[in-house]
Parts: sequence; C-alpha cells; structure tokens
Amino acid sequence: MSPPIQATAFAPGSVGNIGVGFDLLGHSIAGMHDLATVRRIREPVVRIEAIRGAAAGAETLPLEAARNTAGRALLALRERLGLRFGFALALEKGIPLGSGLGGSAASCVAALVAANALLDTPLPREALYDYALDGESVSSGSRHGDNVAPMLLGGVALATATRMLALPAPAWLHAVVVHPDQVLETRRARAVLAAPYPLQVVVEQSAHLALFLTGLQRGDAELIRAGLNDLLVEPRRAPLIPGFARAKAAALDHGALGASISGAGPSTFAWFASRTDAEAAAPAMQTAFADAGFGSRAYVTPVSGPRAEVIACTA
Repeated sequence: MSPPIQATAFAPGSVGNIGVGFDLLGHSIAGMHDLATVRRIREPVVRIEAIRGAAAGAETLPLEAARNTAGRALLALRERLGLRFGFALALEKGIPLGSGLGGSAASCVAALVAANALLDTPLPREALYDYALDGESVSSGSRHGDNVAPMLLGGVALATATRMLALPAPAWLHAVVVHPDQVLETRRARAVLAAPYPLQVVVEQSAHLALFLTGLQRGDAELIRAGLNDLLVEPRRAPLIPGFARAKAAALDHGALGASISGAGPSTFAWFASRTDAEAAAPAMQTAFADAGFGSRAYVTPVSGPRAEVIACTA
C-alpha cells in the first residue's frame, strides 16, 4: 500500500525544565497545540507555504525552511534519510511564541510526526528525537529536548543529548499553567544563566532532582514536594517576570507541591495532588499577575498530558 500524500498532526504545549530539571525534564499539557499539515512533493526541497493562527507572534515566523524550527527539522529528516522527494508544509500556530510553553518545539514536532506518516517506512517515535533537536536549536541556539521529548512521548519525559525516556507520573498529579500577557525570548532568558554557580548550590539542586525523580517513581507526593524546588534557574529568571513571585506564592498558599517558571518563561506552573486543588488555585495565580498589571490565561491539565499524533491523512 502506498503511503499517504498528505498528513496533519498536532503537538501539545509543554512545561520545560519542571523547575529542577533544566534542559532535562518536561511534561506535555492539555488545552493548547500547534497543527502542521505536510504534503509529499516531487521536488527534493522543504517549502513552507503558510503560517497561520491566532497565537501571538505567528506572523513574525520565517517562511525560509532553514530558519524555521519545523522547516529545519524536515530538512534534517530529508538529508539524513536521503529522500528523493520533498515536503510542503503549512503551520497553524496555537501556542504563543515567547511564552515558555514550547511554541517553537511544537511546530517542529507536529511537522515531523506528519512527515513521518508520509514515508514509505515510517520511523519509530524514538527515531524522530534527533531531528526534533535539530529543529528546536533554531529557536534556542542549543540542542535541548525538554520540550520536544514530552511532546513526542506524552506525559513526563527525561531528555538527554542522545535519548528521550518516558517517566511515570501518577494520574492524580495535575498542573496549573498560567500564561501572562508578557513575552520573554528564550535567548534573553538563557543569557542570565551565564555566570558560574557555587558548587554547594549545584549539590543541593542535585539532591532536589533526585528526590523529585524518586517521588515520581514511587507516586509519593511528599517526595515530589521536597524535590520541586529550583535553586539554579528560577532565582535568576524570576526578576524578568513581573508578578511571578506573587503567582508562585498564591500557588503554594493553595497547597501546591511546588511551583516555578515554565521553560524560559514567562508562563508559570504549579503541581497539585488533585485536579480539585489545581482548579481552586488557578484564579489566585491569575489574580497575582493581574495585580502586577497583566492579564493571563490559565490551563488546568493532567501532568500526564497528550503526545503528538496524526489526526488526518489524505491518500
């Protein structure tokens, strides 16, 4: 049977880092996504035909494939597989750029999942990771998988330079993710991390990460609470996000297991031991940003969020 000639896939948003896992951990979130429609074409090129959507910043994205996260990912796929055909791509942006919700990563993951469905022999999901890292590097300037891995796998994922691993997350874990009406570019957010860290702080952060991962493995809320405390990145990025400190305090006042900055920010996330607790905290977190002069949108999602999938094919 011949492969389809066109496929549309979605990729969800994500919380990168999860506080204690800078460039290593992430989880997908329900409630927002990007769409990519990829068509197989005879020309041995990658062509971006359109970028649409209501998401903030969509109109600024380049149509040149090599400068676009989705385009770069498809270029890498073509080149390394030695494909004789090419791809035409249209993106529908639903995740705002500069939000800390994986907007750049979602485009490249959705494009890869759609393009993979058009191959004569589709690749296993794990094989798409390296191409996704190529795409993500266009936006961030580095190859890190804390956004693309959970989008490809769903739920919580560990992302290293060479592999991605799905991590267990109990069904009762829920997150509130609040996106204030602010934009914080990834490159600026990474620039404040350049200065060295004292060894003792790195050791303490390592202990938090170990507690956090053990808590996930055991489904132990108190271990997760003990570990979900970022000593490295959050203190340096928090001043870049007006209202963050109050939003975090509001989450903790409502029983959050922990709260921190989503990805590079400015979005803020908090984890809770139940959906009921998360829903009760969301308005208070939004009020904190409102008091700082910013409107916001709040999403309540299982921590075990969805993974990217093909939603339509044309033979």
